[in-house]
Amino acid sequence: MSVIRPATADDVPAILGMIHDLAIYEKEPDAVKNTPEKLTEVLFGDNPGVFANMAENAAGEVQGFALWFLNYSTWEGVHGIYLEDLYVRPEARGEGHGKALLQYLAATAVERGYARVEWSVLDWNEPSIKFYKKLGALPMEEWSTFRLTGEALHTFGSAAGAPDRALARG
Repeated sequence: MSVIRPATADDVPAILGMIHDLAIYEKEPDAVKNTPEKLTEVLFGDNPGVFANMAENAAGEVQGFALWFLNYSTWEGVHGIYLEDLYVRPEARGEGHGKALLQYLAATAVERGYARVEWSVLDWNEPSIKFYKKLGALPMEEWSTFRLTGEALHTFGSAAGAPDRALARG
């Protein structure tokens, strides 16, 4: 049995620990730059834009989490949920926590009139791909994810002639 609940500030150390575990699983053990302070601010600051839910077993022990934020479909004209991270501790996999977290997010989307729940998965992560397909999720054929980050982001964002920020907001 899995109990899904909103994360609290007390969950930040557990979430950050699982983020590190996920990075190790995804073969990027040194990639996490997040801190307890940063995570607390985005989840529980004055204007949170990121949300998290925790999966607990019947004994009340945290077994996993989902971290998500809203996206927007210009074609549908409504928000959707983008699932940034879904993680279940290895020893708790197969107990229904991942399914319960995804089902909670799907129910949230339906309740709020959102168009979709979407996420990315590494091509080599066959166990997760099989799990998602079993739930009815489909890969986005003909779509590729692009990312501008690091030095390329800095160089491009700092380029001379960039639009005036005040005008761009307007």
